[in-house]
Amino acid sequence: MQNKMCNLLPEMVSLFLLSFAFKISSSLATKGEGKLQTYIVFLEKPERAVLMRPKELDRWYQTFLPASALKSNQPHILYSYRNVIVGFAAKITAQEVKFMERKKGFVSARPEKMFSLHTTHTPSFLGLQPNIGFWNYSKYGKGVIIGLLDTGITPDHSSFSDKGMPSPPVKWKGKCEFSETTCNRKLIGARNFISAGVPPYDEIGHGTHTASTAAGSPVQGANFYGQANGTAVGIAPLAHLAMYKVCSEAGCGEAEILAAMDSAVDDGVDVLSLSLGGSPLPFYNDGIAIGAFRAIQKGTFVSCSAGNSGPDESSLSNEAPWIATVGASTVDREIRATVLLGNNSTFDGQSLFQPEDFPSFFFPLVYAGANGDELSAFCAPGSLRNVDIKGKIVLCERGGEIDRIGKGEEVLDGGGVAMILMNDELSGYVTSADAHVLPASHVSYMDGLAIKSYLDSIASPIATIKFEGTVTGLLDAPKVASFSSRGPSLASPGILKPDIIGPGVSILAAWPISADDGPNTKSTFNMISGTSMSCPHISGVAALLKSAHPDWSPAAIKSAIITTARLSNMEGKPISDQQLVPANVFDIGAGHVNPSEANNPGLVYDIQPEDYIPYLCGLGYSDKEIKIIVQRTVKCSNGSSIPEAQLNYPSFSIKLASDLRKYTRTVTNVGLSGSSFTHEIIAPRGVNVEVTPTTLVFNAVNQKATYSVTFSKNEDATGSFAQGYLTWKSDLYSVRSPIAVIFE
Repeated sequence: MQNKMCNLLPEMVSLFLLSFAFKISSSLATKGEGKLQTYIVFLEKPERAVLMRPKELDRWYQTFLPASALKSNQPHILYSYRNVIVGFAAKITAQEVKFMERKKGFVSARPEKMFSLHTTHTPSFLGLQPNIGFWNYSKYGKGVIIGLLDTGITPDHSSFSDKGMPSPPVKWKGKCEFSETTCNRKLIGARNFISAGVPPYDEIGHGTHTASTAAGSPVQGANFYGQANGTAVGIAPLAHLAMYKVCSEAGCGEAEILAAMDSAVDDGVDVLSLSLGGSPLPFYNDGIAIGAFRAIQKGTFVSCSAGNSGPDESSLSNEAPWIATVGASTVDREIRATVLLGNNSTFDGQSLFQPEDFPSFFFPLVYAGANGDELSAFCAPGSLRNVDIKGKIVLCERGGEIDRIGKGEEVLDGGGVAMILMNDELSGYVTSADAHVLPASHVSYMDGLAIKSYLDSIASPIATIKFEGTVTGLLDAPKVASFSSRGPSLASPGILKPDIIGPGVSILAAWPISADDGPNTKSTFNMISGTSMSCPHISGVAALLKSAHPDWSPAAIKSAIITTARLSNMEGKPISDQQLVPANVFDIGAGHVNPSEANNPGLVYDIQPEDYIPYLCGLGYSDKEIKIIVQRTVKCSNGSSIPEAQLNYPSFSIKLASDLRKYTRTVTNVGLSGSSFTHEIIAPRGVNVEVTPTTLVFNAVNQKATYSVTFSKNEDATGSFAQGYLTWKSDLYSVRSPIAVIFE
């Protein structure tokens, strides 16, 4: 498999050599001038350099080193450059650099900066590394087909190259509505349900972006505005793709969605990815829920975006328990634009617009809303005509139904030199790297308040913006995106939603056309945010799990993702929301996706399609309404009804009054035979939790065991909500289920 991956990822291998042009992080400062350190030495081009042979050039480079260095037994010149620069890399001291500075032809020398292999970053952020670990074990999704319902696709984009791809599985029965030569071993199917007879080209960009996120082939040099440079690669790079175009600028019709899902199931897709949704509806009125049920009946995993209506509670869509409902998180990367005030206060913001020539001196700073006009505060079109902003940096507020481009154009039209865009209170601390029409920085709400306070404290406030480019390794990641829709579910409060969160803020992926106007970039990649971006990450993870465990059901795959999720950020602290307070289970579900751990969950909570019928009866649906979903005759009067929370789901969401609530769960051993698990409870505040039995013993793989959990309210109950966790632990495994309790 390693050799096959090498064939697939030549760009990744070569990037080890080329990445020195990419992501930069500072090396450790030199302690003392006598310490040996690697320096990059830049020289003037010698007059007869063209005539110099390599050995002659090497000898010329040697002349810049002091005699003391040449007499040393250790090699000093590490690399002699002949093309990218005139100069060399050498292991020398700061004192020796001072000696070289006196030599004719010397330009400069600096300590080397540390670089690392850099991709679109989310695979690395999720712990997926080439040729080792889960990526290698899962064969990079080989043999799995991911179907996407979206805006179409750009088939000739390099992210959909079939270099190194295997042939499609024999089971594939789909169609390609491009020309016969356009589809390939990567993009094996493409249908247009918007306009019959018209190839399903992506005129919006959304579908191209999501498809490459889920299973894009490696593309070296991917970037946007020169930022986030590296190799773009999808989560499951050896999985096949099928695109079903169901959306246009006007939206996504339910009829087209159902037709596409119908076709996808018949075509043989293994994973369906839908980065779209609507308002919460009863499942029998929800076309996506209906189509998804048919899909899981055929063994197809369905992943859907939770929606972008956060942070309001109960704002999510795609709530059916047979769907993986995905919220959005940040990653540990920012495109940094730091605001510096005249009082030396600094505030780290973000911007994709990173001008290389923005002056380092201070400009006058003004708040657009200082005149008391709300429209001016939002930098609404026409609102700054009577405000003196010429030659100034302007602080604007988010909101007012005006996008960042409109705000920036208003500042630009008034002669402003730059814009500081402050979050609204709901959006809190989560910022994003966006394209702007002028130099700008998007800062948090609290930082915006601090900037306002500075403006009020001084007669002549000044500021500047320092554009620092791509910064990685942020320890507070992941955070919940402010826009990510929240639970509890309205359609089914007894099922905890969202299920999981995944990367969805400032995600770099393929785009139909060059989205930036940089003369030296013209990269066909774009960086956008939304639960639309987090959904294909989970779809890709599901494809990896399907490849590694072809016998797992959709419910088993989802269970593995849920019970192994991360609860902590890179610093080991609880994942926070947009206000930097610990996120609750209605924000993050089980937590942040953790692909490698999901590959070996120990136990899974499996659900067969028939098991959903008693659950649907328990929702109070009529036999006719349930028939719409399951497509067969059902009689709830036969006593098959169960409470929502009794469904064998890998989490608990219950309403609790003064009475006891008892539910059972059945787990299947997918780990080692001869395993013993004991339970650990972190009880929700104000709730007694009793588990029977206290130990689960498995003598064989695929053996099942059932346990019961009893919940009761105690005197410590306060407020309307509490959360906790039930974990089954063995020597090797930790199988965690979140608990949400709503007090009645």
